[in-house]
Amino acid sequence: MAPITNYGFVIDNRKCIGCHACTVACKGEHDDPIGVNKTWVKYIEKGEFPNTNRNFSVMRCNHCDDSPCTDVCPVTALWEREDGIVDFDPERCIGCKACMQGCPYDALYIDPNTETAAKCNYCSHRVDSGREPACVTVCPEDAILAGDLENADTEISRTISREEIQARKPEKGTEPKLFYVDGDEGSTTPGTTAREEHYMWSDAPHQVETEGAEVPDFDLQKAAESLAESDVALGDGDESEARADGGDPDCGCDSCACGQGEESESAAGADPLSDGGYGTAAAATSNDDESKGRTERAYELLHEEARRVYDVGESHYQSWGWEVYSYTWTKGISAGTLLLSALFMLLGVVDPDPITFAASALVSSLFLAATGVLLILDLEQPTRFHWVLLRPNWNSWLVKGAYIITVAGAYLGLAVVGGFLGVDAVVHPVSLGVGAVLGAATAVYTAFLFSQSKGRDLWQSPAMPLHMFAQSIVAGGGTLVILGVVGVPGFGEMVGPSALALGAGLVLHAVLVASEIFTPHQTEDAEEAAARITRGRFRTAFWAGGVVVGIVLPLAALAVGSPALAAAAGALALTGLFAFEYCWITAPQTISLA
Repeated sequence: MAPITNYGFVIDNRKCIGCHACTVACKGEHDDPIGVNKTWVKYIEKGEFPNTNRNFSVMRCNHCDDSPCTDVCPVTALWEREDGIVDFDPERCIGCKACMQGCPYDALYIDPNTETAAKCNYCSHRVDSGREPACVTVCPEDAILAGDLENADTEISRTISREEIQARKPEKGTEPKLFYVDGDEGSTTPGTTAREEHYMWSDAPHQVETEGAEVPDFDLQKAAESLAESDVALGDGDESEARADGGDPDCGCDSCACGQGEESESAAGADPLSDGGYGTAAAATSNDDESKGRTERAYELLHEEARRVYDVGESHYQSWGWEVYSYTWTKGISAGTLLLSALFMLLGVVDPDPITFAASALVSSLFLAATGVLLILDLEQPTRFHWVLLRPNWNSWLVKGAYIITVAGAYLGLAVVGGFLGVDAVVHPVSLGVGAVLGAATAVYTAFLFSQSKGRDLWQSPAMPLHMFAQSIVAGGGTLVILGVVGVPGFGEMVGPSALALGAGLVLHAVLVASEIFTPHQTEDAEEAAARITRGRFRTAFWAGGVVVGIVLPLAALAVGSPALAAAAGALALTGLFAFEYCWITAPQTISLA
């Protein structure tokens, strides 16, 4: 039996001088375009002049043993080689960007030339010919080690055995194989570092911006309070390894969770604890001098001793935009309409009429078609969309979802044709049962796709399948009520039960929203994403749209019992559901991963 080979990296931060030779060599080796990087160097500065120091960290793909990017990729454009390298084939990539959501390290990006995903592949072409990766060869200080982790005679194995090493986000369970000697928490964990509005090369003209979105400020007040309440020692000279709750380096907008409307006085040199500064608000949360002192020291550590001064990773932009939250909305309408129509007839709530069911199936199929169009529009390589079905990776819920949608579409097509021809088999209990199952499957599969997006902590909630199901009930109930009240033939009998389903769905939706937003979260990224929804730049869309328009007003209208108000409730619920989808899909993507 041949010995196992398992390649990995070690970055020795004691040797790294931040020269960017690795970045340049990587770009030259792979002919990467300007504006994107497979390897980049992050600078962190600590202290106050003249007592300052700068730390460098090389960032890249971690070549995880349990790589989420390979699981979520629908066409096996990413795969784990037998030697442990996570390789990539741009000729297979459809540009769905699911790998970018799955990676907790922001290691993937869309190449503007090929319009496919790209990342460090360990220079696999060089390894196959017996050479080392280009970054290792070019490093003037031998700060980058590459080699077989399973071979005790290699320098990388000896270094790991004798030195204390750190890895990025090991709690994700990805088993990363990029290790740091003397790793700095300010570099390896993004939220620990404040970042000034402008810093070296932060305004590079090629920087890719988030789609029409301002990037929120680092919440320094909240970060200082959280760090002060932790168990971390905050004495003089202590380089805290605690991550400040809610902080994020990708900041700069006027409407983030911290509520800043203008440049911080402290950033301009003002006393952070003077009136009007962050320190006053932070210290006000404590009733004793000791707590106040810890908050002051926490502020100093965050603001003065750990600043990001160079990083190109923010060019890895928000990957899922309006197409995705529109697709979850249209899919919810399609699934809910099919599910409720089938259940109403199966349970005898309404008469099982073939023509009525065909009309419902037609509405469902139209929104399912819109869902398919939106999914294709979101691809960077839309002409390859059929590869999801023809070159499937069955570990990916994108593939499973595509097949569920395909089968549901075929069922709806048969139901429309058979129903309008008056074929009674369309409303046979077995047929209706199949329709209900397909409707439920169409509704909830996206929850499992989101769970594969390990880079987005807020999407990891175990209640997501139930929430997707509740949203489909709201969307389907609202749609059927509107169609019945406006007089579309066949839907009049469904107004009453649809209104009841809408009300029940809204109550369940409200409970689930409250549980997912307002209860404690397992990670700080999830906590921060929830804070940005409720108190940050998404607060208006969430409270006014998702809560008031989407839940409160529809429930009030349904309570009156008027058919006209029931239709209004349906329209409001659909509008509010779209606002909620926008917040839920977009907010977690504003959290920096690198």
